[in-house]
Amino acid sequence: MGLCCDCFRSNGYQQIGQERQGPRFGVRHLQCFLVFTGLAVAYALRVNLSVAIVAMTDRNPTNPDFQEFDWDESIKSYLLSSFFWGYVITQVPGGYLSYKYGAKYTFLFGVLICSCLAVLTPFCAEIGDWPLLLVLRATQGICQGMIFPSTHTFLSKWSPIEERGRLVTCCYSGSQFGTVIMLFVSGFMASSWMGWPSIFYASGVAGILWSIVWYMLSASTPAEHPFITNNERRFIDNSMSESRIVHTEQTRMLHSPPWLKILTSRPFLTLLLVHCSNNWGFWTLMTEIPTFMKNILGVNIRSNGPLSALPYLVMCILSFCFTILADFINGLNGITLSFSRKFFNTLGQWVPMCALITLGYITTSNTNVSTIAVTLLTVAVGVNSATYLGIQVNHIDLSPNYAGALMGITNCVANIIAIIAPLAVGVIVTDETNPMQWRVVFYVSASFYFVGSLLFIVFGRTNIQPWNYPSNNSGNSSIVVSKLDDESNDETSPLNNGN
Repeated sequence: MGLCCDCFRSNGYQQIGQERQGPRFGVRHLQCFLVFTGLAVAYALRVNLSVAIVAMTDRNPTNPDFQEFDWDESIKSYLLSSFFWGYVITQVPGGYLSYKYGAKYTFLFGVLICSCLAVLTPFCAEIGDWPLLLVLRATQGICQGMIFPSTHTFLSKWSPIEERGRLVTCCYSGSQFGTVIMLFVSGFMASSWMGWPSIFYASGVAGILWSIVWYMLSASTPAEHPFITNNERRFIDNSMSESRIVHTEQTRMLHSPPWLKILTSRPFLTLLLVHCSNNWGFWTLMTEIPTFMKNILGVNIRSNGPLSALPYLVMCILSFCFTILADFINGLNGITLSFSRKFFNTLGQWVPMCALITLGYITTSNTNVSTIAVTLLTVAVGVNSATYLGIQVNHIDLSPNYAGALMGITNCVANIIAIIAPLAVGVIVTDETNPMQWRVVFYVSASFYFVGSLLFIVFGRTNIQPWNYPSNNSGNSSIVVSKLDDESNDETSPLNNGN
């Protein structure tokens, strides 16, 4: 997977000395595999209650040896949403802390503490019933709020510009992989001799084991990793030099993110709006379409574990397919980084937009129509993974030094939108059997997809912003200096002119 680093004039480089190649498989790939598995564990910890709560409140339990709880729908809703109450709180602090102290440690503590709490979940539910469980889930959300910003900070240091889209996509596909695994196995564990507590024990122990491996084999930057070769470190450093990545802990301590410049930057504000629009559409698909299909088409997806996991499985598979397509497109002469980002983001938002509009006109309940509806839902969710190569990686494009802080801000606001979207559906849909009301919901969500993608096409940028470069008041150079003037980092430059 290593590519020539010094000959990529499209990313602002001139050929300097002998052309060097990074190893085809190196420490950077090991780091990305660890991120992939870490996100898989994190999402397994996030969705474990969604499946377990069915067995915990089952009035006709498949395994009567374990305690059941008399929780009504409102209590279950509070428990399922409490994770996100804490999750939105630590997004921005998580981005700042990962920048200041290193993403290795914020990612580590985010997963480790959440995993320990998962192991304690059955005990807390038994002694404190739902109030204590609600506090525990909110605390887990606080821990996991640091994970996505930490991931962006981590990848901004480890992913060479030439491989950035591919590595970021592969890492984030771990979230879908973890969701699929948890949805598939939870039902079997709940009905086995181990009962529903095993769902929390298994995911918690997996997270603790991953944390040990992560602590031993990861490093916040290539310079801090004990096993990386000089060749691979030079390859990454040369690729990063145009970005002026902050390398040392001393420099991280000296410079805080320029919050005012970030919050008044048009490319960043565009990214924020597009991230919010994508979350509105995506979470409408994931939270409300199953209700629509149950009441209008008579298909209960939530009661079918493999069927409920299908959209996530397709999303995981298509994310790898899109990286292959991206490599092909980026290899074409004259293709710019800006075009690539906007193409995949448009694909990831406008295909689900079309699927939502089509679903609004499916009102007949029969086997063939239900199959079409399930297919549309699966394709819509799956194709949304193309946004990993669009807005999801754009934070690093705009500011490699502060990518975690940017991700913290956008993910915080976008997750608030994800909470508001289902509430808005509740206002529009007063009769769940009325297809016309559902059609309005789909039109609204499709509009968010359309406008968001259009904003990114018109106002989105991929060149590094001036506020990415921390000023060095100490007079000691602790950043990697650009090999070319800033003007050369032009998003009209072709991706592959140097080959």
